[in-house]
Formats: sequence, structure tokens, C-alpha cells
Amino acid sequence: MTDPIKQQITLLSPIQVGALKLKNRIVMAPLTRSRAGDGLAPSAMNVEYYRQRASAGLIISEGSQIAPEAVGYSGTPGIYSQQQVDGWKKVTDAVHEKGGTIVLQLWHCGRVSHSSLLPHGMLPQAPSAIKPAGEVFTNEGMQAYETPHALTVDEIQTVIEMYKKAAQNSLAAGFDGVEVHGANGYLLDQFLRDGTNHRNDSYGGSIENRARLLLEVVEAVSKIWGADRVGVRLSPLQPFNDIKDSHPEATFSYAVKALNKFALAYLHITEMGSETPGVAGPAFDIKSLRSLWHGHYMTNSEYDFEKGNQGLQTGAADLISFGKLFISNPDLVERFAAHAPLNQPDPSTFYGGDEQGYIDYPVMSES
Repeated sequence: MTDPIKQQITLLSPIQVGALKLKNRIVMAPLTRSRAGDGLAPSAMNVEYYRQRASAGLIISEGSQIAPEAVGYSGTPGIYSQQQVDGWKKVTDAVHEKGGTIVLQLWHCGRVSHSSLLPHGMLPQAPSAIKPAGEVFTNEGMQAYETPHALTVDEIQTVIEMYKKAAQNSLAAGFDGVEVHGANGYLLDQFLRDGTNHRNDSYGGSIENRARLLLEVVEAVSKIWGADRVGVRLSPLQPFNDIKDSHPEATFSYAVKALNKFALAYLHITEMGSETPGVAGPAFDIKSLRSLWHGHYMTNSEYDFEKGNQGLQTGAADLISFGKLFISNPDLVERFAAHAPLNQPDPSTFYGGDEQGYIDYPVMSES
């Protein structure tokens, strides 16, 4: 029998998510746009970008490096310097003035980087010295990945401290919470998956050991923010950045169940990769993770208004995050509410560049 209360829930319904009181269930997904200003700090253009989208129930900022050693791409912002904290404070002030709620995504790219982007030409950091396939976007253009440096146990503790400091900086910058980026083939995902983690110490081997760093980072960040203002993003079947696992269902089932102990604000599972079964590991029903999670569940991947409402009403999710639709529709919430046509995004302006394709998409009144 269908729950009549769930039948009435839509993307426009308010929800309390941990300590966050959200005016709707439409979430702006974290979106790398490679348009940070000087010092990899948010600029006035970035302030306007987030201000335009403040009607979202929740904005998850673009991934922001926790330290200089965590940089993975040219033009992406950080949260480790005072200049960056000050830049982000202007963003959060603008969003709050428009009645919005915004959390910062904490990001360490790990092996998905290049020595030309890192301090003193150091090698990228990783759980194991396994070179990813492909190339990375640097200040000198596309360059082949390098074989990364396998972190020692002592260096791993330093990484955890970096996350802790970044969480403190996020608090100082006026955010409403943080999301720990454990997805898309970046450092925490690299530790979690056996395709990239070949360690034989307490951070490798068994699923429990491979999940250790993710859990220790979440614990450290939760001590700064309170777990009810912390979310975690995972991508069980996403093959991005040459990531794979021999048993993703077992790996991510364990991780989801282990994260329950923190009573987090939400778990953010991207369904990307489900359409290419077997690439990142043996396929499984990614929606099965919903039943393992005890809190608020957010999902993402090619949702529209109708599909999002259906997901909420069947109990498949509590919130839906939107990526490309928020790039091209700063007033996505208002367009959904009015059943209005949507602007189509221009992929050629997704990464880098200026205002074009960033803050010049028209709102309904201009269309």
C-alpha cells in the first residue's frame, strides 16, 4: 500500500535535513566550473553565480581543495588560505541574503593531479603508486597522469588534519555545513576501491581497512561541525578517473552501513555509471543502498521534475540533486514550479572561461 503522505511530497516540499531546514528538496549538485579567481579564491563572478541559484533548497558548492597538496585541476577553488576563506564568505553572505542554504564540498583529488599543479613539483598523493590512465587539465594544457606517491601512515594522519583544518575554514567562511567528497575517483574513493588501493597495512586489503580513511575523515569533520551538518557523497558505479572495484556492491554496502553510526545530515549517492554496467566493476542495483541507510538520502543523475517527484513519492530518495540543469537554469526551482521550459546547457562553456555560459543564462522573465 502506498503511503499517502509520500504521495503528497514533491520536489517543492520543505524538509529538515539534520540541522538544515530546507525550503525545498531541489539541491544544486557540486559542479566544477574552473573559474576561481586569484589565489584560487572565489571572485565577484563566482559570488554572482551562487547568488543566482539561491532558491535551491540546498546548494552544494563546487569541490574545494582542502590544501595545496589536494589540487587536481587548474582554476578550481580552495578552502585553505585566508584569501579563499574571505572569498567564500562573500559567496555565503550573498546566498544567505537571498534566503538560501549552502554547504561546501571538501575535496582532495589524490592521484588525479599533476606535479605542475602541486607545491614544489611534488607528485600527486594516492593510496598506492598506481598511475591512472588518461590526461589531466593543467595550467599548461592537457598532460599525461604521473605515477603518484603512495602515502605513508604518518602522511595519512596529516591528510586527516588537512580535512579538519578545511572544515574549520568552512565554518569561518559562513557555510551552513560541509559535504565530504568520497566520490568520482578522488582520494577517498581511491582508498575505498581495490582497483586503486593495493596497500597491505591498516588502510588496505579488507573492505574495513579500505573504508578506514573515509570514516576517519568524516569523524574528524563531524567534530568541527556536528554530524548533523555533514553530508557524504559516494559514487558506487562511476568509472570516472579510471576507478574500479572488484566487488562494488560489497564495498559500498559496507561503507553506507558504517556511515550510519555518525547520524549525518544526508548521504549523497550519484547513480552515474549505472548506464555503463561493468566498467567500474560488476553491476548491481545501486538503489538497494537506500534500504541500508538510516537517514536522509539524496540521489543524482539525469533527473528531471517528473522523475524527481516520482523518486520522492516512492521513497527512493528524500532529496534530488541537479547538475547540468542548474548550470543553465539559475531559476530552476521557479521554472519547475511554473512547469516552464528549461534553458539547454552549453557544454563548451562548462569548464573555464568568463561570464559566458556561467552567469548569463536568462531567467524566466528574460526568456
